[in-house]
Amino acid sequence: MSQLSKVFGQSRSGGEGEGAHWLSVSDLMAGLMMVFLFIAIALMLNANRERDKIKEVAVAYQQNQVDIFKALISEFSKDLERWDANIDRDTLSFEFQSPEVLFETGDTDIRPLFQEILNNFFPRYIQTLSRFRDSVNEIRVEGHTSSEWNNKVSATEAYFLNMALSQGRTRSVLRYVYELPTIDADRPWVQRTFAAVGFSSSHLKMGENGEEDSAASRRVTFRVITNSETQIRKILEDR
Repeated sequence: MSQLSKVFGQSRSGGEGEGAHWLSVSDLMAGLMMVFLFIAIALMLNANRERDKIKEVAVAYQQNQVDIFKALISEFSKDLERWDANIDRDTLSFEFQSPEVLFETGDTDIRPLFQEILNNFFPRYIQTLSRFRDSVNEIRVEGHTSSEWNNKVSATEAYFLNMALSQGRTRSVLRYVYELPTIDADRPWVQRTFAAVGFSSSHLKMGENGEEDSAASRRVTFRVITNSETQIRKILEDR
């Protein structure tokens, strides 16, 4: 029992034997319970801090989106109706919706009226976004078509023909705005930030009857992609 005494100690009355042994074990268990309690409290506090971080990130991300949307609305609200355009709050997409204004059917050349709109729109657009440049990762010029081509090709062929068409149109738009004399000072930023993307008929507009709205599907959008992941990482690291 001397070896057990060395391990578990003696009872408070100084006696030895099984009673002393179990009393020491109970004291040990009480001590372990306190340790586990402190660990649980520490984990709870850490979880609360992480929750606060996530909440801060979500608020910061949402506020940045809202600020960009408000800035675009403030600048262009009076132009949207006459341009047949709209700005989506969630995707930060500036969408031009009149296919008869944008391009001839099956063509990639920008029509004169759309050129006039771009002459007015684009310098103001990049100026509006200038104070958000630190939070902008990319701006996409997105081209969308209907699913139609003609009845001589399959649906698969129509999709890829429309893919080439939408890509050609977005390249035409990006090149046109890139070469505007009014954006000379901002051209390096445009080159680093803008991309032309053709989606073919991947994102169709549907009518109230659930069927494709071919006219509405033919559109061009300028979409802001924020660097939210980078901003989230920075906020978490700075905590």
